[in-house]
Amino acid sequence: MTAVLGALSNFDSRPLEPGFSVVIPAMNEGGAVGDVVRRLRETMQATGQPFEVIVVDDGSNDDTAQEARDAGATVLQHPQNAGYGAALKTGILRAQFDRIIITDADGTYPIDRIPDLMAESARFDMVVGARQGEHYRESAFKEPARLIFGALCSWVTGVRIPDVNSGLRVFRTSLARQYFHVISQGFSFTTTITLAALSNGYFVKYIPVDYHRRVGQSKVRLTRDVPRTTQIILQAIVYYNPIKLFLMFALASLAAAAVFWLLFAVTQLVVLGLTAGLFTVSVVHFVAIGLLADLIRVRQIPRAPTLTSQR
Repeated sequence: MTAVLGALSNFDSRPLEPGFSVVIPAMNEGGAVGDVVRRLRETMQATGQPFEVIVVDDGSNDDTAQEARDAGATVLQHPQNAGYGAALKTGILRAQFDRIIITDADGTYPIDRIPDLMAESARFDMVVGARQGEHYRESAFKEPARLIFGALCSWVTGVRIPDVNSGLRVFRTSLARQYFHVISQGFSFTTTITLAALSNGYFVKYIPVDYHRRVGQSKVRLTRDVPRTTQIILQAIVYYNPIKLFLMFALASLAAAAVFWLLFAVTQLVVLGLTAGLFTVSVVHFVAIGLLADLIRVRQIPRAPTLTSQR
């Protein structure tokens, strides 16, 4: 992965041209990626906009790369699997245009809706295809995780997020590159770039799109990706809005302190009084840590310019 990014470092320093770079991460998507690339090229040609299609083969052991080339895509290859987010980063570094379109190689996202997202990208820094339909809510195990992660991200950003990790979106190339150091290498790429954009004053629009049945098997593994996503979201909260996290801990401690003070008043048990005192002190500690963390965030993380100031 380091060698690939090193080879692409010269692309990162080039001036970006007006247009759209479509980046498709793919691992063992033979049988699907060729059709996706062909439909993408037809759709993009019909828009009349300058474009390129980049497929990043993330360590496949099938004919994914050759299918993508035959369909007309520029293909970049990782020597081994580095992750969904890592593949997107490789493609975004290679991109020559000032806006990025990402979609999947498995046929789940509606290619014909991409022009609708492109049309809004002149006004918004990021436009997201918010998934809907029977195939989106296909698993009784995935749905609760989506709801929890979505609610947590909405709470952190203060913005309602219809689909926090949709893989169909259009965004500014400069936006993504600016936050490479905090954006996930794995499936949480889309979650963390959403948090980065909304927490730093970018404008994001959601457009409902139908989600289709995928070709082949899903690469998501709940036992691996749910704990990893939870970790990444909590890290992002500490990075972008730490005071909310520590204030939540402070409120929980305050509630516990109130309960134990009440019990102490009734029973006069010393152990209950000591416990109540510890929770009371922890409230002050959590508030102080939250304020300190927020001060560090304000001093060290530059806020991104908003769309109106970019023009």
